[in-house]
Amino acid sequence: MTSTLQNVAIDCADAYGLARFWSAVTGHPVDPEDGPGDDEVDVMTPEGPLLHFNEVPEAKTGKNRLHLCVRPDTSCGEEVERLLGLGATLVDDRRGPGGWGWGVLADPEGNEFCVLRSESERAALPARPPSGHTP
Repeated sequence: MTSTLQNVAIDCADAYGLARFWSAVTGHPVDPEDGPGDDEVDVMTPEGPLLHFNEVPEAKTGKNRLHLCVRPDTSCGEEVERLLGLGATLVDDRRGPGGWGWGVLADPEGNEFCVLRSESERAALPARPPSGHTP
């Protein structure tokens, strides 16, 4: 027997607001049945699990134990700049010499996520990164 991954649940203070941010990040719509004031809101992804935003009373504390990684169609640098314009903040710039690395950002509620290198950037890289995250 196995289980199917249905959704990634993200606790937050404003489910609809955070879902709209992630909708803009991914280019996938908020569930049309969800709206402002709803305490649970989904971003509809055509492949893979839904992003499910669930309002909780407590604020985020500490580092995420689980985080999302996004791979842009454009360059990592261009995507970092676009997401900063949407309201993300830069937490750590792990892009290094030789094209390896990634950017660590936080969404408007402080949830960290990584912006990886695009497929075309990866194709132009030498064999393997020195250590750590896959670019």
